Amino acid sequence: MMTENRLGETAIIGLGTAVPPFRMEQDDTARRLTEALALAGQADAGRWAKRLFRQCGVETRYTCEPNLLEDAGVCRYFPTGNGMEAPSTKERMGVYKSASVPLALEAARQAMEDGKIRAEDVTHIVAVSCTGQFLPGMDTVLVRELGLSRTVVRLPLTFLGCAAGLKAVGLAKQLAAGYPGACLLIVCVELCTLHIQPSSGKEALYGASFFGDGASACVVGTPKPGVGGCFLLGEERTALLPDSDGEMVWEVGNRGFDLHLSTSIPRLIGEHVPPEVRRLLDGAPWPELWAIHPGGRGIVDVLQELFGLSGEQTSPSRDVLRHYGNMSSVTILFVLKEMKRRLSEEGDREERIREGVALAFGPGVAAEMLRFAYAPDAVLPGGMARREGLAAARSGDGHA
Repeated sequence: MMTENRLGETAIIGLGTAVPPFRMEQDDTARRLTEALALAGQADAGRWAKRLFRQCGVETRYTCEPNLLEDAGVCRYFPTGNGMEAPSTKERMGVYKSASVPLALEAARQAMEDGKIRAEDVTHIVAVSCTGQFLPGMDTVLVRELGLSRTVVRLPLTFLGCAAGLKAVGLAKQLAAGYPGACLLIVCVELCTLHIQPSSGKEALYGASFFGDGASACVVGTPKPGVGGCFLLGEERTALLPDSDGEMVWEVGNRGFDLHLSTSIPRLIGEHVPPEVRRLLDGAPWPELWAIHPGGRGIVDVLQELFGLSGEQTSPSRDVLRHYGNMSSVTILFVLKEMKRRLSEEGDREERIREGVALAFGPGVAAEMLRFAYAPDAVLPGGMARREGLAAARSGDGHA
């Protein structure tokens, strides 16, 4: 079994998350956007937007831009028809540069503390983002501010969309295999709300309805007892879904990035992802744990139905979507952190290894897949479990 052969190898040993200070309540945001559309003479679009906001599975999310909490008539990101100029791409990138760094640092420090690693332990840093860019980049800022070695291997991973967080984890696992003793820090930061458009078009309103801002980080390295449970990393798989290259598109415009998300994405994922997951599992049964990137409520719905999952199995994904929205590449690590919190709470009652699959989707349409297993601290090499307890965990119920 996958888990039995992975004990003592590469794992996510630390996780951290951060959000900006400004919280957007979904009902309030929908109300203000509807008022703005009415001011712009687009009352019909306002009614459609209000319904969309109510149905997308989001209750709260966070933004780095306080203007998005302003009244309809003075929010520069809403279409008011009063001649107010929307922020330019240059202005939005200036906000990205100033707001992204503190969030990235907070998430990174949490992950390092959670994994009990020091700055000098980090051998590689992967900086992930698709909602902004500046040079020298986020990777160089993190090296300086975290006190990492000036010779640390820096790997910026940009413009891979929502799939990039999981892609970074798979890449870190591959790098660790080639560098014994490697310790990799992954930091994702996305400020999606900076690209809300002052438009009454359905695509713009759809994007405005569920994206949020945040940062997440993880440490990938060799698991050690005493740091709590960790996610052992197994095989990864990437697949471009056929006839889908125009279904998820970001283009740089004069007022931020223009996003196109097709309503066909859940259908495409439902048709093409299950066979890819079967290839990843290579004959193994469906696992117990499912870390699904909540790119939207419809994506979670279709995968839950097709894989026959329970509400409990998809609740980490749905809870993250409900409380934070879709934060692009950042989101999958939020889901894994929430899953780890729940599994850790159960640890005193049930010390066993549980296998899982992580899924995320990005432009292409690309599907990123990764096998993993959650191992409580007690069953790691050198942990507190007795040898017979570990053997029972591996063979007791078909999940290990």
